[in-house]
Amino acid sequence: MNVGRGTLGVIAGVLMVILAAIGHLLSPPAFDPPPLTASPQFRDIPPQPAAEVRPVPRTEQFRTETVLVPAKNETLKATIRAPLSPGRHPAMVFVQGSGSGDGGEFTQQAEWLARAGIVTLAYDKRTVGYSFRNRDFGLLADDALRMLRVLRERPDVDPARAGLWGVSEGGWVVPIAAARDPRAAFVVLVSSPNVSPLRQVAWALNEQLLRLHAPTGVRDLLTRAMGGVGFDFLRYDGVPALRGITQPVLALYGTDDPSIPFVESTETLTRALAEGGNTNYTIRFLAGADHAMRIHGGRYAANYLPTLANWIKDLPRTAKPAVPIAGATPVQRFEATDVPAAPWWGDGTIVWLTLCLAAVGYVAAPVTEMVVRLRGRDPRLRAPVRLWPAIRRRLRKMAWTGLGELAAVAAFITLIVLFSVNQAGAWPAVQAGWLVVRLLAIVLLVQTVTTLAAVIGGLRDGWEPTLWQKIVLVSVLGGTALLLLTGAYYGLFGFPW
Repeated sequence: MNVGRGTLGVIAGVLMVILAAIGHLLSPPAFDPPPLTASPQFRDIPPQPAAEVRPVPRTEQFRTETVLVPAKNETLKATIRAPLSPGRHPAMVFVQGSGSGDGGEFTQQAEWLARAGIVTLAYDKRTVGYSFRNRDFGLLADDALRMLRVLRERPDVDPARAGLWGVSEGGWVVPIAAARDPRAAFVVLVSSPNVSPLRQVAWALNEQLLRLHAPTGVRDLLTRAMGGVGFDFLRYDGVPALRGITQPVLALYGTDDPSIPFVESTETLTRALAEGGNTNYTIRFLAGADHAMRIHGGRYAANYLPTLANWIKDLPRTAKPAVPIAGATPVQRFEATDVPAAPWWGDGTIVWLTLCLAAVGYVAAPVTEMVVRLRGRDPRLRAPVRLWPAIRRRLRKMAWTGLGELAAVAAFITLIVLFSVNQAGAWPAVQAGWLVVRLLAIVLLVQTVTTLAAVIGGLRDGWEPTLWQKIVLVSVLGGTALLLLTGAYYGLFGFPW
């Protein structure tokens, strides 16, 4: 029985509509952050007081020391830069942001501050107990406090003026440490999210996709994937730790930071500190500064290091400024909303199991054929109906297209992540990548329809597949069906594109 191409096209179109409907019904609610309505205090921020950005004398000679600090389950290397002038100095511990790294990333800042008369300590981040999947902010806070104790024990450090500095992910770590140890003299938060890690990542991703003019479907794909990720730390609530801070706080944000919702982060910080009875905070927005307080990834923003040094050296006078919030006017377009949690069938474990079953199905086909050839040709392959070679070619094409679709999705997600990390990217690359992913899904659907039509036609014409042929058919078609359903969940057949 031969089925015309027009009929097959209609069947494929109907199936695509069905898959789109399945994806719509089975997927979690759409991630669509509303525009942010900021508090009135952010609409007319006063300029930063001149005294905070006055030139800082940097005439100190300093020495560099390397020490090994015992921590839980490992020993961490730390670098201390200390002014050579006599007496006790203010001191500060650098706490890193996300990812692995060493204290060398703070060299420029540490040397600048040491010349200004501030002792600094930068340490290598732990590798035991910290990974992409598992992050214990409490454990990282313990590391920071160990480093702070090292500084307080030094004869050239004033223990009453030794505090903590944290950037990005360090904004979740430092408040825990400060709440645990009231002896910490101050807290500096640089580009601190103050919302949950999942909300921060989703906000940054949404901002990046908007800059890249990415289709709506791209955001749906990525946020549905994020909703199914089972990393406990992503839903960490840092507000209780912020409430526990009793020390003076300096929070610095850049108005060109694409990684954190700085207006909501500030609102969360001030609200939490007020709930804890702490009114000693200074919040400054630096014009043009990015997530690392740099201008377009180059030099530091002009006011960053002077503001930091003057605030630390002038404590306790600077603990309660006349103007708590000042600097450039921040503009945050959208709220940092939670990514809807995936239903059980969209959980990361279920998705991985589904993909593994699909891969097993594709692998089972060539393995089965190899076994058949080793055992000898099945007599029924010489039957008058010789459809198997043509059907086998179709099955191979389906398998390769399915594997290509998986590779394309992985490469596309990697592309978006790299664009987000590097705060750059080109919208044609996103459009082209999304087009490839969608087209491969449609090609796989069409191949499935044509292959099924050939199999059904052969069966109606009297073809009797062998046991081995049945195994190959079920393996490839079953694996492809799982891929199509997974693609439907992630919106690959949805509208609009």
